[in-house]
Amino acid sequence: MSTSLSLQAEQQPFGTYVLMTAAHNEEDFIEGIIRSVLAQTLLPQRWVIVSDNSTDRTDEIIASYARQHDFIRVLHITRAPGRNFGSKVIALQQGHKLLEDVEYDFIGNVDADVSLEPYYFAELIRHFRRHPDLGLAGGFLYENSGREYRSLRTNDIHNVGHAAQLVRRECYEAIGRYAVLKYGGEDWYAQTCARMKGWRVEALPKLKIFHHRPITGGSSPLRNAFRQGRQDYSFGSAPVFEMMKCLRRIPEKPYFASALARLAGFVWPHICKESRAVPDDVASFLRREQQHRVSQLLHGGWSARRAVITRFDGEKVT
Repeated sequence: MSTSLSLQAEQQPFGTYVLMTAAHNEEDFIEGIIRSVLAQTLLPQRWVIVSDNSTDRTDEIIASYARQHDFIRVLHITRAPGRNFGSKVIALQQGHKLLEDVEYDFIGNVDADVSLEPYYFAELIRHFRRHPDLGLAGGFLYENSGREYRSLRTNDIHNVGHAAQLVRRECYEAIGRYAVLKYGGEDWYAQTCARMKGWRVEALPKLKIFHHRPITGGSSPLRNAFRQGRQDYSFGSAPVFEMMKCLRRIPEKPYFASALARLAGFVWPHICKESRAVPDDVASFLRREQQHRVSQLLHGGWSARRAVITRFDGEKVT
């Protein structure tokens, strides 16, 4: 019996899932996530790894594992050089074509620069099975502080990053799959659409995602803060909500500068009258959610205020 057939027989009562990964010049990290997935107590039905115009040893590393495991499929695509947010989602959209002949209950993304604990996907699917209204779920992101991996300050149970997530198939089809966005935020868009469609979104603190590349992806902190402000504008964020998010960033290094850079990124497209990246109904739904959180902050008790404050950065974790 082939690896894929035996997996299907063993996992059917539990729930089956497929994965996609976009990898651009990931020779330093790709083997780590491959080993993490192979060590899972519940393996995917199929895992499509898209080599996104890689010019290093990424293809070689992926191919060596694909020859040994028939559930791993490889797709190589070419494009203009460089790393950008849109190319990642385009790569995933291309990879999805290799999943069209597979039956599955859940579909997910796992980034090429993370590693996971062996029970990650098994526990995630157990949680889905216990909660039929759950549409999108994942774990908490941990980054290397120099001495140990620590949970990100922006981790929040109500917001799921794109680094290692699963989406119930019905929810995935309802939200129209992952969207290509100029300033990133495909995770934010997916979960906003999921909630708008009536699905619940949840991140599980006990499931750890170990992220091995700095979250800015190599760009300077100020450049990244400016991009985040532009991204917030492109989603139609409410100005009062954006101000509170910027105020939260005042203590971040470089002090005040990150908050000002983010605010500048939010204001500049207003001046230029840039078009939004998301449909009007999604932007309106998001603003209603944000206004509700601001109202909770102003009128709730201390526990409610603390919960809302932790969610000002929660729209995008990766």
